[in-house]
Amino acid sequence: MLNKYFKLEEHGTSIQTEFTGGLTTFLAMAYILFVNPQILGASGMDPDAIYTATALSAIIGTLLMGLLAKLPVALAPGMGINAFFTYTVVIGYGIPWETALTAVLVSGVLFLAISFSGVREKVINGIPASLKLAVGAGIGLFIAFIGFKNVGIIVADEGNMIALGNLSNPETALAIFGLVVTVLLITLKVSGGVFYGMIITAVVGIIFGQIDLPTQFVSGVPSLEPTFGKAFTNIFSDIWSWQMIGVIITFLFVDFFDTAGTLLAVTDKAGLTTEDGEIPRVGKALLADSTSTVVGSVLGTSTVTAFVESATGVGAGARTGLASVFTAIFFGLALFFSPLLSVVTSAVTAPALIIVGVMMASALKSIDWDDFVVAVPAFLTVLMMPLSGSIATGIAVGFVFYPITMVASGQAKKVNPMMWVLGVVFVLYLAFLS
Repeated sequence: MLNKYFKLEEHGTSIQTEFTGGLTTFLAMAYILFVNPQILGASGMDPDAIYTATALSAIIGTLLMGLLAKLPVALAPGMGINAFFTYTVVIGYGIPWETALTAVLVSGVLFLAISFSGVREKVINGIPASLKLAVGAGIGLFIAFIGFKNVGIIVADEGNMIALGNLSNPETALAIFGLVVTVLLITLKVSGGVFYGMIITAVVGIIFGQIDLPTQFVSGVPSLEPTFGKAFTNIFSDIWSWQMIGVIITFLFVDFFDTAGTLLAVTDKAGLTTEDGEIPRVGKALLADSTSTVVGSVLGTSTVTAFVESATGVGAGARTGLASVFTAIFFGLALFFSPLLSVVTSAVTAPALIIVGVMMASALKSIDWDDFVVAVPAFLTVLMMPLSGSIATGIAVGFVFYPITMVASGQAKKVNPMMWVLGVVFVLYLAFLS
C-alpha cells in the first residue's frame, strides 16, 4: 500500500530508506523545538505552550506535505521570522503578541488564497532574484547577530555602538564552546550537527554548574491554553494600520519565498524537479505550507515554513513523502520531552542561531555584485536588517531602492508591476515608522 501510494519503487527507494531519511531530517531540525520557545518566549508568551504549538504545527505541516504533496520536505515554525515576530513586532513596535499572532494568521490566509489561485506564479516571478536572495541572507545576519547579542559576545558600546563583550563571562564562554563544537560537527558532516551541538553544550553546562539539571526528562504534553486561539483576540481592531499591513506583508513575503526557495533546493537535490526546473505538485506543497501557518497561528506560534534541513534527509536517501510522514512521527514523540526546555538556555541556543545564520548567508554568493543597479538594493536589504533590528525595514528599504536604481539606469520597463505596488506600500510603511 505504501509502495503504491508513494511510488517507492518508481523513485528507487524503500520504506527503510525513507525511515532513515525522515529520522535524519528530524535530527537536523529538532533544534527548533527548543529555540522557538526561547525566541517567542521573549515576547511574553508561555514557553511550554509554544513547545507544544511548535511540535503540533510541525506534525500537521509535515504530514500535509508528505501525504498531499508527497515530497520529502518537513515544515516547522521558521527561523528568522520568529525573531522578527519577537524582536521587531512585539519588542520593537510594542505590539501585543496576541496581535502579532493575528498578523501571522492573516498572512497565512492570504498565502492560502494565493495557493488556490494562479497568482503564485506572478508573485514569484515579480520579485527579482537578487532581492529574494538578499532577504534570505539578511535574515541570516539578523538572527546570527541576535545569537551573539543574547550571550554577551557582542554588547552595546557608547563610543562605537557595539563592541566585543567579556568573553570570560561563564555564559559567554559556554556559548563560544558550543559554537566551536557545532562548527566541528557540521564540518565533519555529522547529520543533525546543530542538534547534537546543543546537547553537548547543555551537558557541559550542567557539568560545570552553569545549567541546572532538569528534575525529569519525560512528561505529559504541556497545555496549549495560554496561546490557543489568541490569534482571534484582536482580528477586527488592532491590525488595520500601515504598520501592521507592513508586518503582514513581511510575514507573507518571507514565508512565500522561503518556502518556494526551499522546495526548489530540496526537490532539485532529490532529482525530483522537471527538465524545466519546475517543482512537482508545487500547488499542493504551497497549500500544505499555508495551511500549517494558519493552524500554527491558532495554536500559538509564528509562521510555519519548509525547512531547508530537509536536504539532509534527501542526502540520506529520502525521495518521497513517506520520509515526511516519519519525520512527523518523530515530532509526535518529541511532544513528551518538554522538561528538557529548562536546560536550553541562551548559551545553548546561541550557537544554533549563529550557524543557521551562516547557512542562510550563503545566498550572497548568487547575487551579481558587479551590477551596481542590482547590488545597491540587495546590499541595503541585507545591511538594514541587523542595523535597524528589523527584517521588515530591510525588506522595505531594498524594495524601495530597486525601482529607483532601475529607473535611473533606464530600465524602468523591466520593473515588474508587482514591484511598483510593493514599492509604494513600503514607502508608506517607512514614512509611517519615521
